[in-house]
Amino acid sequence: MSERPDNRWLLLIHQIPPKPDYFRVKIWRRLQRVGAVAVKNSVYVLPKSDATLEDFQWILREITEGGGDASLCEADFVEGLTDSQIESLFRVARDADYAAVAEEARELTKRKHSRGSDSVNELAGAVTKLRNRLTEIATIDYFDSLGRQTAEGLVSSLERVVLPSPPNETVKSPSEFRGITWVTRKGIHVDRMASAWLIRRFIDEQANFKFVPARGYQPQKREVRFDMFDAEFTHEGDRCTAEVLMARFAPNENGLRPVTEIVHDIDLKDAKFEHPETAGVEALITGICSRVKDDDE
Repeated sequence: MSERPDNRWLLLIHQIPPKPDYFRVKIWRRLQRVGAVAVKNSVYVLPKSDATLEDFQWILREITEGGGDASLCEADFVEGLTDSQIESLFRVARDADYAAVAEEARELTKRKHSRGSDSVNELAGAVTKLRNRLTEIATIDYFDSLGRQTAEGLVSSLERVVLPSPPNETVKSPSEFRGITWVTRKGIHVDRMASAWLIRRFIDEQANFKFVPARGYQPQKREVRFDMFDAEFTHEGDRCTAEVLMARFAPNENGLRPVTEIVHDIDLKDAKFEHPETAGVEALITGICSRVKDDDE
C-alpha cells in the first residue's frame, strides 16, 4: 500500500442539546472566531496545526461541559470533497469578512468627506475598531484570500486621514528598477496582468517575473514584490496595484489612466469609473485566465 501524506485537517464533530438556544449560538460564534468552516451539519474543519488543535480542544471542552457531545479527529479526505474545495470554503468565508470591512471603510470615508475635518476625532475610534477587526480576520485567513489587499488598502487609507503623514507619492526612476526580478502571487488575474504589462512597458522591457505562493514568501536579493500583501507595490487606499504603479512610474501618461481605471473596476468591483469597455475587457480576461493556466504564458 502506498503511503498517504500526513493528515492536513482537523474535524470537530459535535452534537449540542436543543435547549438552551443561547448555548448553540455561543458555540457557533466560537467556531466563527477561530475561522472554522462547516463541511457538514455539525462537522467543522480547520487546517491542522498546534494552534488550531488548541482552538478546537477548547471548544470541545465547552461543548461537553454544556451537556453536548463532541469528537475531534485528524482527517485526510479520500473521496468527495477535495483539499482544493475545502481551501475554497475558507477563502469564500474570509472574502466575505474582508468585504464587510471594506464596505465599512468606504462608509467611514464618505462620512469623513461629508462632515469635514471636525469629524477626524470621531473617526479615530471607529477606524481603530476596524483595524482590530481586520487583524482578527487576517489571523484566521489560512489560505490568503484575495479580499485582504482591498480591505487593507482602504483601512490604511483611513488611518492616514486620522493620523496624517506625508503622502508617499514620490515618482520613482525606472532605472532604479531595471535588471531585477518582479515577484507576485501565483494564479494571476487582471491587476497582476496589467501590472506586469505596465512594468515591461514603462519600467523595464526585459523585466523577469516570478510567481510564488501568497503566504510566507521571503524576497531574495534583487527581487521586488507587487500585488501581494506587504509588497513594495500593492493596493493603496482604494487604488489597485496598476494604479499605484502608474502614479509611481508614469504619472504623466494620461492615455494610461483609462486603462488602469478599467483594471480598477474589474479588480475591486466597485464600479468607480464605469467605462463602457469594462464589461468586454472583463470577459476577455476571464476567458484568458480560464484557458491559460500557466502564469508565465
